[in-house]
Amino acid sequence: MSSAFIEWVGFLAAALTTLSFVPQAWLTFKTRDVGGISLGMYSAFTLGVALWLVYGFALGAWPLIAANSVTLSLALAILVMRLRFGGKRSGA
Repeated sequence: MSSAFIEWVGFLAAALTTLSFVPQAWLTFKTRDVGGISLGMYSAFTLGVALWLVYGFALGAWPLIAANSVTLSLALAILVMRLRFGGKRSGA
């Protein structure tokens, strides 16, 4: 397989996984309902994404860098909301 093809597969995978995260992030931003978000899981997830980003930079792999930059931004925003709103359901 050519390196260009492999690069495009990486970009497509990165785009799909990052875009699949956006609807949930948007709903959370809109409703501020973070009651169903596990603080431990989301903390581990956010750290994992940050480490994937570091790994992407170390390899110079732009699909990893692009996808994880966007996902890390969204994940940090949701994590901050989870910490700020304390997991209380909206309307409660």
